[in-house]
Amino acid sequence: MSDFDKERKPKRPPAGPASDDPWAKWREPEGAPAAAPAARPRPPERLEAKPEKPVMPVVPEVRERPTGTLSPIKSAAPLRSAVKKPFQKASTAATAPRIHDQVRGGKMRDKRTSREDRLPAGQAPVRDPANVQEGIRLSKVMSERGMCSRREADLWIERGWVLVNGERISELGSRIAADAEIVISKEAEKDQAKQVTILLNKPIGYVSGQPEDDCKPAVTLISAESWVKQSGDPEFKPWMLRGLAPAGRLDIDSTGLLVFTQDGRVAKKLVGEDSGVEKEYLVRVSGEMIKGGLEMLRHGLELDGKPLRQAWVKQLNEDQLHFILKEGKKRQIRRMCELVGLKVIGLKRVRIGRVMLGDLQIGQWRFLRSNESF
Repeated sequence: MSDFDKERKPKRPPAGPASDDPWAKWREPEGAPAAAPAARPRPPERLEAKPEKPVMPVVPEVRERPTGTLSPIKSAAPLRSAVKKPFQKASTAATAPRIHDQVRGGKMRDKRTSREDRLPAGQAPVRDPANVQEGIRLSKVMSERGMCSRREADLWIERGWVLVNGERISELGSRIAADAEIVISKEAEKDQAKQVTILLNKPIGYVSGQPEDDCKPAVTLISAESWVKQSGDPEFKPWMLRGLAPAGRLDIDSTGLLVFTQDGRVAKKLVGEDSGVEKEYLVRVSGEMIKGGLEMLRHGLELDGKPLRQAWVKQLNEDQLHFILKEGKKRQIRRMCELVGLKVIGLKRVRIGRVMLGDLQIGQWRFLRSNESF
C-alpha cells in the first residue's frame, strides 16, 4: 500500500462511550463475533381486502345529431331499444290553426277559436252597439230603386257622382238610411245615356251566354252588316260590344227575341229575382197531351222541387201552343210539356214585356229605341 493510499484512507474515530455514539448499536466492535441480526419489527396486521367488483365493459356513448343550430347534443340510452310507433297524420283541425298563432303586444294570440266558440252553449254573444254599422249600403239602395246596377253604383260612388241628402259620397261601402234622398250628377246621367240595349232575333244553333263545345255565342252575330238601322239610332261602334251581356236566356234549340244590354237597370228588370216581366212564346209540339194537361200547364206543375208561377197557356191547334210566362227557368217550357206527355219540336219567343220581335229577321238586330221600354 502506497503512502498516497494511506493518506486517503480515513481514520476511524476513537470509540467513545456508548451513550455518546448514536450509531453504536449498528456498529460492530472489532474482534467481536458477529451477532445475529436483530429481528425487524413485525408490521401490524392488515385488514382483509374486500373482493374487487367485476369490471364492466365500457360502452361508447351514442350522441344524437343536433336538430337545429342551437340544439344541444343529447345522450341517447345505449342499452334501451327504441320502439317505433306507426306514423299518424295529425288532423287539420288540431294542427292547422296553430300556424296562425301570432304574438301581438307581447301576448300570444290564438286564432283557433273565436270568442263566440268559447261561449257556453245557448249563450248569444253581446255586441257592442258602437261597432254595429247602421243603415243599408248605398249601392244596394240604388239598385233596389232601379237607378242602376250595383256595379255601376260602385263606379259612380268612386268617381264622386252620387249625392245623398245633398252630400257628395265618394267612399265605397257607405251606408245610408233606407229613405234617404239620392241624386246622381250629370256626369252619371251622360255615362248612363251611352249604354246601349240591343234586340236580336237569335237563330237555332247559337247559345245565349258562354260558348259551349262546337257552339257560337249569339253576341257574335252583332255587327254592322246585320244591323237594321232606324231613325234616331246612334252610329254603331265596336266599343258598344264592351260589357254587353244577355238579359235572360234562350236555349240553343230555340229562336226569337234575345236582349243584350249594358244598362244595369234593364238587366235587373228582366232577370232580377222579383222580375214580373211577361215573356211570350209560340211553341210547336208533338205527341198526345194527357187528360187535364192544359190546366196543369197553366198551374200546378213544379220543377226542381219548387212550384211554378201561374202561366197563361192556350192551345192554338193540334200541334201549336201559346205560352205567356213571368219567369224563366232553364228549358222551362220544354220540361213543362214533357210532364203532360208532349215533346217540343219548335220554340220561338216573340215578346218581352212591351217590346215585340216584330218583323226582325233571323240573325238581324236593332237598338232599343228611346221610346221603348220593357
